[in-house]
Amino acid sequence: MGWRQGQAYSQDLRDRVLAAVDEGMVVSEAAELFKVDRSYIYKALIRRRLTGETSARQQRCHMEQKLAPYHEVIRARVATVPDATIAELRVWLLEAHGIASSQGGMWTTLDRLGLTLKKRQAVRPSRNAPTSPRRGRTGVIASPS
Repeated sequence: MGWRQGQAYSQDLRDRVLAAVDEGMVVSEAAELFKVDRSYIYKALIRRRLTGETSARQQRCHMEQKLAPYHEVIRARVATVPDATIAELRVWLLEAHGIASSQGGMWTTLDRLGLTLKKRQAVRPSRNAPTSPRRGRTGVIASPS
């Protein structure tokens, strides 16, 4: 299992990299040996010099989903009112549960739950006439009159 973006290096690897550099190994050699980026080593050395820290800090931007506690009630609402729009679901969530959600937040929640949704309110079809004129046949050239 290799390193993935967004994950910190293990403390064991951090200690071995810094120990190798402290013992006199050149940064580029240590980076190649331990399969880390040179910039990581430089940043770790600077941080250790300035703050004394060698351990990974807590990862940022990993916030808990705001609507996670409401997943089941949202799923139930979509089951009872399947043609509700995102705007309608947001209004319902605010009125029924007192929690405000952005349109993107509601969209993401519905996507995570695997629920389909309507993007706009239903409009009755026109009874008078089609909304667009019919097209002519393709490939036919109109003859001059």
